[in-house]
Amino acid sequence: MQALRLARPRTSFRALNVAGVRSLTATAHSSHASPAPTTVSSVIPLSNVEAQWERLSSEEKLSVHQQLEDIQKKDWKTLSLDEKKAAYYVAFGPHGPRAPIHPPGTGYKIALGVAGLIAASGAIFLAVRSRAPPPPRTITKEWEEASNERALEQKSNPITGISSEGYTGKGFVTHK
Repeated sequence: MQALRLARPRTSFRALNVAGVRSLTATAHSSHASPAPTTVSSVIPLSNVEAQWERLSSEEKLSVHQQLEDIQKKDWKTLSLDEKKAAYYVAFGPHGPRAPIHPPGTGYKIALGVAGLIAASGAIFLAVRSRAPPPPRTITKEWEEASNERALEQKSNPITGISSEGYTGKGFVTHK
């Protein structure tokens, strides 16, 4: 209802009815019978521009834009909230070059696609790992301890390594 109030000029219904009857009678009584072009100037209600913008034709969008330009020339304190919202939407709304690239709901598809790719890569990893040969015999705790003893016998790295004085490290042992 408020949209209709904003879209049409503020005249009473009775004044419109009387003016409509006068114009009809003046047209009927005119001496020349040339058809008068009747162009209906449809004013788009500014209260719901956001919902209507995509359905408007380019001429209607242009008329709304011109209407808003005229309205914005006034004092901004006198503009209604709907007029301010419409002006903001037309200037900065999500249409034209500011339209969203991805439609709503695309995030879920992307998340499901990423989850599917991670699951597929995990399955491929497990399949390859199940067909892999067993680890080499040199990766056991016993072999690493034997490597430490051999390094001590050979006095390898006597300055900072396993053969140095006061060495407290684990040496070659990496297993717990």
